[in-house]
Amino acid sequence: MKALILAAGFGTRLLPYTNSIPKPLFTLNQRPLLDLVIEQLIACGCDKIFINTHHCHEQIEAFVRQHRFKDRLQTLYEPKILDTGGAIANLRRFLDKAPFFVVNADIICDIDLKQVYESHLASHRDSKALATLVLHDCQQFNKIQVDGQGFIENFNAPPGKGLAFTGVQILSPDIYTHMPITDMSGAFDPKVFSSIEVYKNLCPTKRIKAHVADPIYWRDIGTISAYTQTSQQCLTGQLLGLPTSRLHEIQITPIAGDGSDRHWYRAFHGKRSLVLSDHGICLAQSENHSQLQAFVNIGAHLVSQKVAVPKILGYDVLSGQVALEDLGDVHLSAVVHQTQDPATLMALYKKVIDQLIEFSQIGRLNFDTRWTCQTTAYSKELILEKECAYFMTAFIQGFLGKKETFESYAHEFDTIADNALEHCVVGLMHRDMQSKNIMIHNDKIYFIDFQSARKGPLQYDLASLLIDPYVNLPQGIQEALVSYTMSRLGIASTIEQSKFKRCYHYCCVTRNLQFLGAFAFLSQIKGKKRFESYIPQAVRSLKSNIQRLASVPTLKKLVNTL
Repeated sequence: MKALILAAGFGTRLLPYTNSIPKPLFTLNQRPLLDLVIEQLIACGCDKIFINTHHCHEQIEAFVRQHRFKDRLQTLYEPKILDTGGAIANLRRFLDKAPFFVVNADIICDIDLKQVYESHLASHRDSKALATLVLHDCQQFNKIQVDGQGFIENFNAPPGKGLAFTGVQILSPDIYTHMPITDMSGAFDPKVFSSIEVYKNLCPTKRIKAHVADPIYWRDIGTISAYTQTSQQCLTGQLLGLPTSRLHEIQITPIAGDGSDRHWYRAFHGKRSLVLSDHGICLAQSENHSQLQAFVNIGAHLVSQKVAVPKILGYDVLSGQVALEDLGDVHLSAVVHQTQDPATLMALYKKVIDQLIEFSQIGRLNFDTRWTCQTTAYSKELILEKECAYFMTAFIQGFLGKKETFESYAHEFDTIADNALEHCVVGLMHRDMQSKNIMIHNDKIYFIDFQSARKGPLQYDLASLLIDPYVNLPQGIQEALVSYTMSRLGIASTIEQSKFKRCYHYCCVTRNLQFLGAFAFLSQIKGKKRFESYIPQAVRSLKSNIQRLASVPTLKKLVNTL
């Protein structure tokens, strides 16, 4: 049994990603789609599979050379892309008299191929059918009309009367007598034509048979949204142990996102659920690829260290999907807003700080800095670029429209950066330790969004937690929690406490600068206007915190005008 996989197309609906990788090598559950199609054909008895190539043909050919079934595979390179009909005609010289499969390389389905083959043999024997096209009901693509005898009448069915072509078909070699082939000997004179046009011409003769395969799971990954949704279903199905035939039962609903470009979803099947973090399609060397790899590697490390983060259950790098343990919907910010009693609030934040210290001090053990993205540590360069300059460009210039420049305050920003790093308690720094990244599940504290973790001061995460504009903790509680943190760290002497607080106060300012830069950027550039509402509190916090710094009089003067 032989087969042709159509893999030469340009994948224009998946641009710009298909400029770098051909559509058949897009992955589902970390496996190229082409691999899944090959496996399905081998399982039904194919002993020779041809793969036509054109766009990015070198990548497909390299994949085939390394494939475990490489002895059964052969690529057919088309210097000029031949369309579906030309590709099928190009195969004629390699065939015997037996029917053969033709399958699109961009579909995933659970069609019983053996049953389809046997169906075609029966149709060819009884009615001299030249082709059997596998159809199913898919409203988006229902264009093929079938008569009462199971033959295809036309490819332009009226609404409600049609079925969709799955991209799976079986052809008898006699079909070649109806194709525009000029040389029927051995050498092939390639012509560009569509196989569908050949079938349309044959419809009146009742030689094109339909095999209706419903219900089935079928997805075409030809668009970005279709690829994303299919990857989410396949990843969820694999993790929940579902066969392909039941993937359609999975329900995926969006979850309110954060300030990043990622999208969040909850996937359900019955009473079981997991959370999906969608990083977008992740080509190698891209920023979102680096973020995803950091997320996966750091997450696995933290779980191995028994730090309280959600378990990463699985992922697919190219589609950008990461599946996590579902911790529910209760964020620290929601609990704080419902808590009126200061003693209860203190007790809650002490639990968070205990976990923060574990994140910092246990998380740093065996941490590999190669997992990080952007920088391996919270450095002076990072502070100046991602916090100080961010504040000036996004907030002062962009949001407020002031003509102030970074250079006018460069010396004082240097001072802030130096002091934020001096006397720090070095550990693994989360970098965004605020209340919306802290979950409460089964009365336990968990940290999420840890992909920016790197070596850095514990004081920075403490500052992120305590001056968080999402909750606006009273100043007295903030100061009491700083003292609690020092006691938990065993910092007892007046001198060491003074050093700890000095670093903490400078980290409060750098975090304030980052908050305001981010809120301005997200509201103005990203159009996430909800972040504007947190700017007034972030400004009040910056004014309060910068008063403690005697070394930045010029910047202090600017801040006091805000």
